[in-house]
Amino acid sequence: MEKKLLNHLADQLQGDLLIDDLSRALYATDASVYRKTPLAVAYPKNVKDIQHLVGFANKNKVGLIPRTAGTSLAGQCVGEGIVVDVSRYFTKIVALDKEKKQVTVQPGVVRDELNQYLKPFGLFFGPNTSTSNRCMIGGMVGNNSSGTTSIQYGVTRDKIVSMQCILSDGSEAVFTNISPEDFHQKREGSSLEAKIYNELYKELSNPETQEEIRNEFPKPSIHRRNTGYAVDELLHNSIFNENDEREFNLCKLLSGSEGTLAFTTEITLQLDDLPPTFSAMVATHYRTLADSLKDVAPVMQHRLHTCEMMDKVILDCTKNNRAQLANRFFVEGDPAAILMLEVRADNEADLEVQLKELLRTISDSGLSYASPILYGEDINKAVELRKAGLGLLGNMVGDRKAVACIEDTAVALEDLKDFIGEFSKIMEEYGQEAVYYAHAGAGELHLRPILNLKKSEDVVLFRSITTEVAKLTKKYQGSFSGEHGDGIVRAEFIPLMIGDNNYALLKRVKALFDPNTIFNPGKIVDAYPMDESLRYEVDRKEPFIETVMDFSDSEGILRATEKCNGSGDCRKSHHMSGAMCPSYQATKNEKDTTRGRANALREFLTNSEKTNRFDHAELKQVFDLCLSCKACASECPSNVDIATLKAEFLYQYQESNGYSIRSKLFAYNTRLNAFSSKMAGLTNAMYKSRTVSGLMKKMAGVAAQRSMPPVFKFDFDKHLEKFKAERTDLSKKKVVLYVDEFVKYLDIEVGKDAIELLCKLGYEVELFYTESGRTYLSKGFLKQAKKLVGQNLKKLKPILEKNIPIVGLEPSAILSFRDEYQRLHDDKELLAKLAANAYLIEEFLAAEIKGGHVSSDFFTEKERHIKIHGHCHQKALSNQKVTFDMLNLPKNYKVTIIPSGCCGMAGSFGYEKEHYETSMQVGNLKLFPVINKSDASTIIAANGTSCRHQIKDGTKREAKHPVSILREALVV
Repeated sequence: MEKKLLNHLADQLQGDLLIDDLSRALYATDASVYRKTPLAVAYPKNVKDIQHLVGFANKNKVGLIPRTAGTSLAGQCVGEGIVVDVSRYFTKIVALDKEKKQVTVQPGVVRDELNQYLKPFGLFFGPNTSTSNRCMIGGMVGNNSSGTTSIQYGVTRDKIVSMQCILSDGSEAVFTNISPEDFHQKREGSSLEAKIYNELYKELSNPETQEEIRNEFPKPSIHRRNTGYAVDELLHNSIFNENDEREFNLCKLLSGSEGTLAFTTEITLQLDDLPPTFSAMVATHYRTLADSLKDVAPVMQHRLHTCEMMDKVILDCTKNNRAQLANRFFVEGDPAAILMLEVRADNEADLEVQLKELLRTISDSGLSYASPILYGEDINKAVELRKAGLGLLGNMVGDRKAVACIEDTAVALEDLKDFIGEFSKIMEEYGQEAVYYAHAGAGELHLRPILNLKKSEDVVLFRSITTEVAKLTKKYQGSFSGEHGDGIVRAEFIPLMIGDNNYALLKRVKALFDPNTIFNPGKIVDAYPMDESLRYEVDRKEPFIETVMDFSDSEGILRATEKCNGSGDCRKSHHMSGAMCPSYQATKNEKDTTRGRANALREFLTNSEKTNRFDHAELKQVFDLCLSCKACASECPSNVDIATLKAEFLYQYQESNGYSIRSKLFAYNTRLNAFSSKMAGLTNAMYKSRTVSGLMKKMAGVAAQRSMPPVFKFDFDKHLEKFKAERTDLSKKKVVLYVDEFVKYLDIEVGKDAIELLCKLGYEVELFYTESGRTYLSKGFLKQAKKLVGQNLKKLKPILEKNIPIVGLEPSAILSFRDEYQRLHDDKELLAKLAANAYLIEEFLAAEIKGGHVSSDFFTEKERHIKIHGHCHQKALSNQKVTFDMLNLPKNYKVTIIPSGCCGMAGSFGYEKEHYETSMQVGNLKLFPVINKSDASTIIAANGTSCRHQIKDGTKREAKHPVSILREALVV
């Protein structure tokens, strides 16, 4: 299509239309195995924009692919037309009717954010997917989403009161419950809406058609059913059944239609009262999968709110995920499967009665070898473990992955055991060890074969296995699409699942609503082939990409990018817990997500024809706002570490395009500070001078609003001599205190406090000075970083051979020993020792406190209130609890952790003039508001030098390192 046509369309829109290669590449994939590059990406701002898009699509025979969070597993939101992303502007909660318990929202409202809004009113929206912290209501309606709570609260289709839509001719229509009189009145006239009602009446009034639907569609007892259009649901009302008093509502049909019939602009939902307050979860452990399935029917006789299953493959994946490792606390032994059974009650007595009855059923079956009971926050941890399951599957190293194709089958509960038995035989015939991940209580199994879709023989298996399981599902009159939708992967099989006559009916329904096929073509009817348009070119020759950093743990940097499966965890907003992804939270642009960056890097590393595949301005653009916070390294279920990928990208890109003066200034900042510290008085006077510092900032490309940190020269060895005492308590270890480049020249008070604290607590302290290389890493100066790593390892070797703890103060420095150092040297044995012996000082002291070597007797009994902001690298590579535990040592210290993400400074990022605004936006998301609301007497703790600087610039409050706070509390 000519660009001038698209440019003309862009001029008509109040929203945005992007036609650049980067945007199109970012929207070529979702969370499925498919890749289709769209013509353009639109962000409509209002209904009129959507009407313009509909008119353009009709005139130019272009498809419109609706999209919210893009977490679809079946390929629903990829296509070759215009992707219409409503997640940017259609995000309003329009109205709440507390009496009717109904809420009206635009399709871009996030499910969990909606429930946060509803909670004060004692209400919530029940359907709860594993993607609930970023999935949006529009996508849930399109897929008829269900989730863990469907056995108690139903599916999305059950909750829709009304929908406001744009039809394929650009007209607006509202669909809701209507009486027989209103129904027949709507049939009159010449509008498209009237035609829809009239033709549907003619089609569904036919007794033979009704009989065909009843005979061929999935069993009515299967609540999770999303195979094709839900014409079966349209029969359950007084229009087509005189014995049914329910009113007709076309929303039943539109839910699950994947945006192929109309474009939704508003949705009114029926809400439920908040679940009962008291809850408990029994996690039954099984030695075989079959045993777990046998227990499903008996336990479902109880009033369960959750009945979920995880198998060994999923559980094993969580062993290697930093964020999920702690959530495995309840796993006993090595179970083949676990059922998670939750009961709820309005009081403790009723809860205990329900628990006893459930445990009696479990005991009577005798199939479970362990049944730990979880309460409170422990339930949330277990649920998070299960939620992470789908994303964790993408963490399998290499090209063989658990593939979504047969992962959405649902059968009647009484058929579940036999269905799985036959399914397992099919898998055995294909030499497959499938992944079992299930909403067991709803009869839905997320079953995934492990395939390499880069190889033609596995693509053949992809189709063969899907076909076999489709036939098996049909045998049990199940639903091949329970909640993930038909999309591309299953739409081909709809004729098999519901019969040719019913499929012909679906085609007529599509033509009735959308005669020019502009709405999401290739989905549900006239489907794209399920084994074409795959994310990877089949039987391609894998590109060889040489890197400075060692990516062998992912079998190379390209496969490190391919670990991203598109699950979109990085799209959660700042209203959710966690830090990923701060730049997206500030900009709400897909390019600023972990997913966007991984996808872009994969696209160019795979398809670039340049000698240096990294040498693309588009990649520079997607990495530009990455703060290298490393939240993705732990919070992304697939552990896609964008900070490390960015470091390699920056090196490779700069090798072809040169290193800027500013980058050199920041990379060699330690040398500049070392020089400046020799004349610290003059340097600091220049920094304080508005004129001089303003000129310096302008020349260096530093934001004028940013303050400059003073430099110092200090003799730490002399300070150590002042406090050094002979170790009398031999149970206390000798420690090496790492004086990094930040402590040595910028944060000398922190270094002094650490020396005094450790000495007065009875530790023998030795000082170790060296530059960590953090500034090189952040700016992509990898040759210099690699050289420094080699030098530092040589210096550290004698310490490591004695297993002396190396204790650091600045998280970004000491934690690089565990992280980037591991990729920059060949002596893996020595690197392992370094990782094992490198500690944040909070980690070291928290362990000593736990071991009984440090007590509260050393500290004041005065009351203090402290709020902790943890460094991003600490959150990703360690944990904040160690800081919490350390600062709780004084008896009357009241300590809380600020649920903040990244502070926004991120080393040099917050200094750079073009990044200053984003830096402050990030700080204002969570951190600044909490600090600004806190009492002036509250102590703000922050162990990162950049964090303290950002807090000062953003709130005018002085934050202290936790070590300084603890040193000030000493009474010895």
